[in-house]
Amino acid sequence: MMSLSSGSRSLRSSQASPSTGPSGGSPVLELNVGGELYTTTVGTLRKLPGSKLAEMFSSSAKAYTDAEGRFFIDRPGTYFGPILDYLRSERLPTHHIPEVYREAQFYEIKPLVKLLEDTPQIFGEQVARRQFLLRVPGYSENLELMVRLARAEAVAARSSAVLVCAVRTEEDAVLCADALRVLEAEKRSVVKFGPWKAAPQVKDLLDCVKMDITAQGYQVHYEQFSERTLRTKHLGYFYTFVFIWW
Repeated sequence: MMSLSSGSRSLRSSQASPSTGPSGGSPVLELNVGGELYTTTVGTLRKLPGSKLAEMFSSSAKAYTDAEGRFFIDRPGTYFGPILDYLRSERLPTHHIPEVYREAQFYEIKPLVKLLEDTPQIFGEQVARRQFLLRVPGYSENLELMVRLARAEAVAARSSAVLVCAVRTEEDAVLCADALRVLEAEKRSVVKFGPWKAAPQVKDLLDCVKMDITAQGYQVHYEQFSERTLRTKHLGYFYTFVFIWW
């Protein structure tokens, strides 16, 4: 939906306002997309019937305007330019691929969405990494738990440490069960990942955890757990994630 700015009108009632292109072609519009200004034609915006963008500029749609009378869309303006470039000339973006992909999904520019899904950036994220994480039981819930534990330890502290156990196979889970019991007896909180049925190793899982927590705005790194509480044979399963607060 277009978001409300200083006023609204239907595109049908405003056809006298936009100027027309050469030989009385498609009307020219000025757009304000999240503060970024663009000039294009109604024909370009309606190029893909059935898309949300085309619907926004259908004759029956309710349009919102800014203080200067420009049509207003309350979305990130930086990434709207590549959407227009694709509609004008089918040119694919070369920068900010994930952000443009998100906007193409929002505007329902399906041919562009499909093309972007074949790029290394989106293919790697959607097909490789995300599909791996779907095979790690409780991955998203564990991330939330880690953040809650870290924040609970943050009072008057510069950093917080969260203990993580990562086991790739059922055999690994059996081997570290005793160590988990020892830590439980010491009332230590441990976030356990795995086992999982996929090729990536423990380090790959840890890198994913760091990446996803960092994406939430936290400064975090991990290191191998080194306390003498555990036997040496168990240390390879345990890691400390350190959250830096200031």
